[in-house]
Amino acid sequence: MIPKRLEFLRSHDLPPAQLAELFHASDEKLFLVGGSVRDAFLDRTLEDFDFATSAHPDRIVSIVDDWADAVFTVGAGFGTIGARKGDHLVEITTFRAEVYRDHSRKPSVTFSDDIETDLGRRDFTINAIALPLGVDDPEPVDPYGGLSDLAAGILRTPLDPVLSFADDPLRMLRLFRFQSSLGFRPDEEVLLVVGRMRDRIEIVSAERIRDELSKLLVAESPAEALRLMVESGLADHFLPELSRLAMEQDPHHRHKDVLEHTFAVVAKARPDLVLRLAALLHDVGKPDTREFGPQGVSFHHHEVVGARLARNRLKALRFPKEIVEQVSRLVFLHLRPHTLKLGWTDSAVRRYVRDAGDLLDKLNELVRCDVTTANARREREIQASIDELERRIAELSAKEELEALRAPIDGHQVMEYLGIDPSPKVGEIMTILLEKRIEEGPYTPETAFAIAREWWIDQGGSDPGPPPTEEE
Repeated sequence: MIPKRLEFLRSHDLPPAQLAELFHASDEKLFLVGGSVRDAFLDRTLEDFDFATSAHPDRIVSIVDDWADAVFTVGAGFGTIGARKGDHLVEITTFRAEVYRDHSRKPSVTFSDDIETDLGRRDFTINAIALPLGVDDPEPVDPYGGLSDLAAGILRTPLDPVLSFADDPLRMLRLFRFQSSLGFRPDEEVLLVVGRMRDRIEIVSAERIRDELSKLLVAESPAEALRLMVESGLADHFLPELSRLAMEQDPHHRHKDVLEHTFAVVAKARPDLVLRLAALLHDVGKPDTREFGPQGVSFHHHEVVGARLARNRLKALRFPKEIVEQVSRLVFLHLRPHTLKLGWTDSAVRRYVRDAGDLLDKLNELVRCDVTTANARREREIQASIDELERRIAELSAKEELEALRAPIDGHQVMEYLGIDPSPKVGEIMTILLEKRIEEGPYTPETAFAIAREWWIDQGGSDPGPPPTEEE
């Protein structure tokens, strides 16, 4: 009898049962493999399905073409055909063995004749379990002990880890990604091999590294995975700024372990990619700004240096421009609330909201997560200060349009009134008008025109005449 957790294999509403009939009718073997099998045994939600088959790519296309709503052949050179059926995405891959050529980012792929060989070339034993489809009572094909490792919560490679990581060096990063998402612990031998082969990650494209790092960061337990990633030396090759946070402690000027603090901040942040990237990188400017003085250790302007380093690193990892800008802005602003120890004036609140923009909620959360002190009284004081900031934002927002801080007139109105063409002078006037709005609050268009007129005359311009009134 089929185990209850695998009853979905018989549901004709899902791709496994549908595809099983198609491949059986075509005299081709089909197995459910990889993460979908792993997640079924872990009682996790199944979303996408991965299959392995004896059929070659062109044969796969001919079998699924009428069944699928869409077929994707971009991976055919590696033996993989993608398909979409309703809300489900599937990948169907020919039994294979693949090996990265030395110093190459592109694998040379050869197809194998049996599922056992295919499973041996997979990343970890927990992903090297297959379920045969088209049979009444499918018995798992588990030649490498994946089910035992699932029960024990261990991450091992099916074959020698040296061979596995040579096949695809990205698996070294995937090791820590699965640690983060599943809470499993890496096998000691596997960790040792990561330490010896870590430089091989450099042949992997920045885009693939970016995607794995992103999955690691938004998973449930990133802190310990990040710690082992740094200790193994793997992070040195794509995120050296993180490794540098493990600064040597000066015996005469004790300061908090910045690397451990960073792990704690990441763990406290909710699993939002921009927020956790900002948490990961918020202190990367500290190694370059550390100074020892009479009052102890200082890191003056580390947020400025950190924002630049974060931007450069995220660009190198090919993150989208929007994410690069958002993370670097959060890093730049993360100390702002701590600089206003004398209370939040209206102008300070306006400036803070203006600078944070649409990142206001994320910035406030990052500031809260940045509090990792063991001093309970100190933590209460800082959290109370942030509570006060949020209260002041709410109060001021109720009185004025705080989220859309702008001058009461725009640049076109300024140019029309002064009779001038677009130029840097228009920008200077608009800056003055915006600063007045931030410092003093809302004011009328008539006042704005008067300010523009006075500034223009002081610059040697001709008098444009009285400011227009609202009626005009």
